Amino acid sequence: MATKVAVTGHMELSEETVPLVRAELERLLRMFEPSGLVGLSCVAPGADSLFAESVLAAGGRLVAVLPSRDYRTATVKSDHAETYDRLTAAADEVLVLPFETASREAYEAANAVLLERADRLVAIWDGQPNALEKAGTMADIVSGARGAGLAVDVVWPAGASRQTATAAG
Repeated sequence: MATKVAVTGHMELSEETVPLVRAELERLLRMFEPSGLVGLSCVAPGADSLFAESVLAAGGRLVAVLPSRDYRTATVKSDHAETYDRLTAAADEVLVLPFETASREAYEAANAVLLERADRLVAIWDGQPNALEKAGTMADIVSGARGAGLAVDVVWPAGASRQTATAAG
């Protein structure tokens, strides 16, 4: 039986936080049978991509949920393009939502799809508001998951931090 795990989380993780989160995800994903593990991710920079890479490294399958048809061209920055392309190519399924352009509505729909298809949610989140979020807050997504009866694993290891606005540039 498959276990479908969706992700939400901060895009702007500090460089020092990446290995901490990666190690915690590796530990967390060990509780699932690799052949039945399905990760659901929008493959954004930061949490989404770290989670997608961790699912694949654990032997699971990846479902990329893309909010819009122009998601790659409109939102993927050059420093993330190689990772994005590699992960979407490695995905067993790439679900492109029926929105022409990336918008609040498209992001909210993607979050809804993640929760509809998931058995549980991993939130790579410090519990604080995220000024860079385009639509829906992680708190809203976590609350929605819990309201739908999904188990939620909050991943924020000791020593983890987000990039500051100046570092994120």
